[in-house]
Amino acid sequence: MSPFAHITGWGMAVPQRILTNFEISQIVDTSDEKIQELTGIRERHIASEDQSTASLAVDAALKALEMSGLRPESLDLIIVSTSSPEYIFPATACLVQDQIGASKAGAFDLLAACTGFIYALNMASQAIRSGSIQSALVVGSETLSRLVNWKDRNTCILFGDGAGAFVLQASDVPGGILSSVLRSDGSGGDLLSVPGGGSKHPTTLESVEMGLHYVQMNGREVFRFATRVMAQATKEAAAAAGFQIADLALVIPHQANKRIIDAAARGLEIPIERCMINVERYGNTSTASIPIATVEAVESGRLKAGDKIVFVGFGAGLTWGALAVQWSGPILPKRKVYPRSYLFWLRMRSLLLRVVRRMESILWGRDIPRS
Repeated sequence: MSPFAHITGWGMAVPQRILTNFEISQIVDTSDEKIQELTGIRERHIASEDQSTASLAVDAALKALEMSGLRPESLDLIIVSTSSPEYIFPATACLVQDQIGASKAGAFDLLAACTGFIYALNMASQAIRSGSIQSALVVGSETLSRLVNWKDRNTCILFGDGAGAFVLQASDVPGGILSSVLRSDGSGGDLLSVPGGGSKHPTTLESVEMGLHYVQMNGREVFRFATRVMAQATKEAAAAAGFQIADLALVIPHQANKRIIDAAARGLEIPIERCMINVERYGNTSTASIPIATVEAVESGRLKAGDKIVFVGFGAGLTWGALAVQWSGPILPKRKVYPRSYLFWLRMRSLLLRVVRRMESILWGRDIPRS
């Protein structure tokens, strides 16, 4: 019998700096009332200069590991889903792997825009169910404030920074992630994009002057697309897991826009109270929005062990998808772990590995013939 992939740990990290609608109204021609009417957003968190996608991911990951009771060196796989990676390469996941001391884990980034966390959860759960790994860390982390044109009122009101992380572990107990629906439609790829910085439009003075490195969005078309696919994907994932919509204790949607979530609830014919909503305090944190909302659902008592839920999201690509989950909570560890308590030693380990590589390059370099 194949093992089940359970979510056994969760954590979130958001910057301290809060940017309100009133502050944005001092930058572009808008108002708090108008932003709330259009999006439901009141404020969002903005990363400081010393914070990055990787640092937020590490903070969320350490909290998730502590919750799960799993030591970092026991992790088999790390997937970081992000639309604002630390670099084009190396993968942000590799930076996380080093900083948390996951010495035995493979690591890679996944790019599917705001749907990325759902895609990453599916990949990690399938690896567990196949028996190839026993545990995985899945992180959604973003610093989208650095890709936003703060003179464009159509996009600067929407996005915020933050990270959320889940630990997945194998178990013979039925439950956990039970089904998934992953979809895409590349014909709509131009509706939401960052055109610059890739191989088609490499970074040049001209590309920067043209604003190609900022988020560009056709808001009206994205809204139509999202309201069409959210309810349908939720229904498909629930049906694949053998759930009825009436069975769902909670739907946890991507937090992009309150009006889109309202439309999804109407399409599912459920009261809005059965949707977890926190977009008003964080804005659109892309891949981080679902795990952040999940952490808050657990902390507020809205999500409990045994509950049947669906995660559902949409994003650039165009991509969309949903996961049906029977929530289990932590698998009680034999002893608590405190990953933060040995961060100093992890940094020393990382430094030592760099020194060893430097010494190897010097020693091996002696044997390399020079022209």
